[in-house]
Amino acid sequence: MTHHNATRRRVLCLTGSLAVAGLAGCSGSDAGSGDGGSDPGTATPTPADHSEDDEHQEGDHHEEAGDHHEDTPQSDGGDHHEEETDDHGHSHDEGTPEEPSPNAEVTMRTEGGQQHYDPHLAWIEPGGTVTWRLESGQHDVVAYHPDNDDKPLRIPEGAEPWRIDLLSEEGETASHTFETEGVYDYYCTPHESLGMVGTVIVGEPDPHGQPGLEEPQASLPEGARSELADLGEQVNEALGHTH
Repeated sequence: MTHHNATRRRVLCLTGSLAVAGLAGCSGSDAGSGDGGSDPGTATPTPADHSEDDEHQEGDHHEEAGDHHEDTPQSDGGDHHEEETDDHGHSHDEGTPEEPSPNAEVTMRTEGGQQHYDPHLAWIEPGGTVTWRLESGQHDVVAYHPDNDDKPLRIPEGAEPWRIDLLSEEGETASHTFETEGVYDYYCTPHESLGMVGTVIVGEPDPHGQPGLEEPQASLPEGARSELADLGEQVNEALGHTH
């Protein structure tokens, strides 16, 4: 081998070695860069990641708000309205009395276009007194008896009929004492057709044979007949005479 050829071969070998070394260096540099890019400690959330977190938090917030709404007590406005309607209905009695009392008071009034004896049904002991007191309007108190306006008999036979003239001053009162046991129906002359009637039970009479418990006569105004029929049912209930 000549000196020239040996030198040429040495140069080629050195050049090849340097090329290999350069490639190895490049490969090492790329590997280091890849490790740094995948380091989770230095990773920055992408806009897509941030959006997903926000949507998840908003979803939780809406869900909590919905739960809070379900726990909120509901309004009882319907019940309140129903209660107001009942308080302003036509039924104004205090209920059927359970036993006779020594005396009783009945108020008379005009309200909302309606005329009232309140209570419609009073129950007293024999010899007791009922006092009618005027609260508003103008009203009288007349027993159902032929001596009064030729009305049908609806008080005990032989009992004294009574008639209290028209009361017109607020607070004015009038009374009647009931000696005879039985059932007594009465009416307000100007408002009978509107159903302004009332009943007094005296003692604990036998319901059979009581004129006041007979079917209301056809000669009476329709409003009075309807109310008297209802009162008759209350009297039978009070006296334990149910069918």
